[in-house]
Amino acid sequence: METTLATTQEVINGAQFFDHWQGHRSLTRKVIEAFPEKELFTFKIGTMRTFADMVGELLAIAAPGLGEIATGKKAVLNEAIDFKNSKREMLRLWDLATVAINQYWDQMGKVDFQREHLSFGQFPGTVQSALFYFLDNEIHHRGQGYVYLRALDVEPPFFYDR
Repeated sequence: METTLATTQEVINGAQFFDHWQGHRSLTRKVIEAFPEKELFTFKIGTMRTFADMVGELLAIAAPGLGEIATGKKAVLNEAIDFKNSKREMLRLWDLATVAINQYWDQMGKVDFQREHLSFGQFPGTVQSALFYFLDNEIHHRGQGYVYLRALDVEPPFFYDR
């Protein structure tokens, strides 16, 4: 089956994508809340990182990455986030990132999602591919968090509770 852009219907618009992404961020926040505090920073399986390290990656990517798209100013990818071994601090930083994401999204206006974009000065693609990466990466790591919670005998939030 062959299609062209000229005949393709829009499947999702920017506002719908943003709402979908924020729903996933809300669910990831619930996964963070479900973790026992000590295990959030210490528990891992095999060679996988702790969930705190994964959350650090998510925070290093989402708001700074969207900020690049919205402002055109290059961001540095810095995953070394100091949570002070505190779930409360992690949630505070998560919430601050959500506020920043909301502000950057509002600044974007009518963005060309097909425009070429170099995320963090090193990852080529389009605005759309960057946004999908931000979301897909979060879903991937949240899934690892679900595995950790189950291994810790903690019931994770329902995956559809967005």
